[in-house]
Amino acid sequence: MDPAHALGRHGEDVAHRYLEGLGYAVIARNWRSRMGLNEIDLIAWQRGKPDRLVVVEVKSRRSESFAAPDRNINRGKETAVRFAAREFCRRKNVEEDLVRFDTVSVVFEPVLRVEHNLDAFSWRANYESL
Repeated sequence: MDPAHALGRHGEDVAHRYLEGLGYAVIARNWRSRMGLNEIDLIAWQRGKPDRLVVVEVKSRRSESFAAPDRNINRGKETAVRFAAREFCRRKNVEEDLVRFDTVSVVFEPVLRVEHNLDAFSWRANYESL
């Protein structure tokens, strides 16, 4: 595995443990749509009123020398995650209104830092800022 993929995989491990520590039940990692074109890093249930299916995009960086990790989540990535989430919901009979899209940023240096952004984006693309 090349270093970039290894770092990303390690970041997903950290995010997985972080979410479980918050009480989330991670039910899938690196879930791919049937065509294999779109992937969801983590899918978890957050129990509460109401329960939420949380679709998580994880971004990892060795350091923040250039930018925060979540700055690399662009509209194209959001669209791909939405597409995969819609397919996941259809295949698992989950109502789309139970879905929330979160991001988790993991920075390893100088010290490990995890940032969890709840409701980072929604089913609808927001192009108002153009």
